[in-house]
Amino acid sequence: MAGSYGSNMFEPSMTGLSPRFNYIRTMQQATPSTDLPHPDADEIQLGAVLFALSDPARLEIVAQLRDGPIEMARCHLNDPDVPKSTKSHLMKVLREAGVIRNVAQGRGRILSLRREELEQRFPGLLDAVLNARG
Repeated sequence: MAGSYGSNMFEPSMTGLSPRFNYIRTMQQATPSTDLPHPDADEIQLGAVLFALSDPARLEIVAQLRDGPIEMARCHLNDPDVPKSTKSHLMKVLREAGVIRNVAQGRGRILSLRREELEQRFPGLLDAVLNARG
């Protein structure tokens, strides 16, 4: 089938074979979004919030955010041996439950407590849990 390329992936060129697809378009699709999903205030469920606050390490993160937003890199746990993957999972559970907001800022991420939304949805819950922590 000389001269007929049909659906062949390669076309002849002077330097050999070259792919037919558009690399730029492929790379743009492969770039991950920096936006993470957060539930709307009316979608926050009590069970998910209580589960997120039931773990001591997650509760420790929430307590750090009590005074205001912090950079994710500066958020620390009492156990310095906690792997980054575990720390990321703790943040994910808190974010998906609607307890924290995690937004990109430059090359890092900023964590903030969704205090107003939680207070509106479940009045007094966050303070009761944090105050009971001791």
